[in-house]
Amino acid sequence: MLRIPGINCDDAVRALQKAGFRVLRRDSHVTLTNGERQVTIPCRNPLMALTMGGIARDAGLTVEQFRKLL
Repeated sequence: MLRIPGINCDDAVRALQKAGFRVLRRDSHVTLTNGERQVTIPCRNPLMALTMGGIARDAGLTVEQFRKLL
């Protein structure tokens, strides 16, 4: 499983926006889409490493690609 430890919710959202995602909804979770994929990020800080790895995978990114976007 992919692991990306110690990421803040807002940092994750900004990184995915750089990858072409846009925010659809923001409550206790942030929902983003790029037209093909939809990703939901819980707004708790810091995000667990396995959770963040799953979010990167759901967005179609590798760990290295996601870290470059941070």
